[in-house]
Amino acid sequence: MFHRRRATMAAFLLPAIVVYGLFMLYPLARGVYLSMTDSLGGPIAHFVGTDQYRAMADDPKVTAALWHTVLYAAVVVIAQNALGLLFASLLFRRPRVRKGLSVVLLTPTLVSPVMAAFIWSYLFAPEGGINALLGLLGLDSLRHVWLGDTSTALYAVAAVNIWMFAGYSCAIFLAGYMSVPTELLDAAAVDGASGWQRFRSVEWPMLAPALTVNVTLSLIGSLKVFEFPLVLTNGGPAGATETLTTLVFRNVFGGGKFAFGIAVSVLLLVTVVVLSSATSSLLRLRERRI
Repeated sequence: MFHRRRATMAAFLLPAIVVYGLFMLYPLARGVYLSMTDSLGGPIAHFVGTDQYRAMADDPKVTAALWHTVLYAAVVVIAQNALGLLFASLLFRRPRVRKGLSVVLLTPTLVSPVMAAFIWSYLFAPEGGINALLGLLGLDSLRHVWLGDTSTALYAVAAVNIWMFAGYSCAIFLAGYMSVPTELLDAAAVDGASGWQRFRSVEWPMLAPALTVNVTLSLIGSLKVFEFPLVLTNGGPAGATETLTTLVFRNVFGGGKFAFGIAVSVLLLVTVVVLSSATSSLLRLRERRI
């Protein structure tokens, strides 16, 4: 009876396992294999072992792209979640405007990343909207070539990412706020706790699951960023916004180094898996300790 039940369960799982293996595991294994060849994208490829990875380790462009990717992700994760938490906190305390403003905050997520990048490329232009606004406010000293300066280009690109997805983080934090028992908030208010004390001692610990989801999702998304640096700066100026994804694109589709580009994509995959798994594990451990 027990074996028959297990056979029935296996029969139901078999289609899903076949689909997963065909569309997930096989492409992954094929990619790892191609990264160990001298393939130019055609049918002919010779196995070269770890040559592509050794070339990758000696290439300063890969090191710079890896650093830009990690820095970009750190900026986006911190700023996006800080803004999302701030907006969620304000909306939680203003139930009358919560519904309307939530829709406004989520509106940028409805725009395609490519379209958003085109819009912001005009705003960041030397005579674009941001510099014009600074001029109107009498802050001419702050006018800047945001996307043309190596010291600000990466942060300007990250700002577009933050603008687009801060509302998404806000929605998740707001859902976390809704799960906070009102009895705890009322008890803290009766005890005379200030707003900051209520946030630190009651709201922040209760928002731990929402923080885990937000940080993990924003980390994975920002590590895989592609459209924003490609459309806004095309990796420039002087490679200041070159990330691993744009480097893969440049080598696979334009540089004639197909196998090298695939090796960089494997590096990106490992980076995403290691960083997201470590971050998620630490945050879930924090949840259990609270």
